[in-house]
Amino acid sequence: MKTRFVKEQGVIKWLGQPIELMFNLIANGEYALEIKKKVKKRTVDQNALMWMWLTCMEEDTGTLKQDFYDYYCKKFLRRIVVINGNEEIVVRTTSKLNTAEMTVFLNKVQADAASEFGIRLPSPDDQFFNAFTNRYEHIRY
Repeated sequence: MKTRFVKEQGVIKWLGQPIELMFNLIANGEYALEIKKKVKKRTVDQNALMWMWLTCMEEDTGTLKQDFYDYYCKKFLRRIVVINGNEEIVVRTTSKLNTAEMTVFLNKVQADAASEFGIRLPSPDDQFFNAFTNRYEHIRY
């Protein structure tokens, strides 16, 4: 049996009912229970923000936004794996990130753009964000 449940205000519920109901429905026997927190895939807004930032960087530097994307994936989303005794570098893409991982990635890109390229990339809570989106949101990614 595979199911989902939620914990709200300290109470665990399954299909809107107390979790005990689910356990009462299970036949006698020995079971293994695995609990994994459900994570959400990166949001469309996070993806749009990243591409607006990369477009801004392209305009400021002349380097293609796709090249910046590849650069940042390699810089922040790589890991070393051992295959048949050989170390290999594997680079993830942002499409595989969850919302928390994408937030960390965006924060790293924002910091790196400022320190390495002198480019200030505004966050949605920044006072200049509306002007920024008005300039870049029309551009297709």
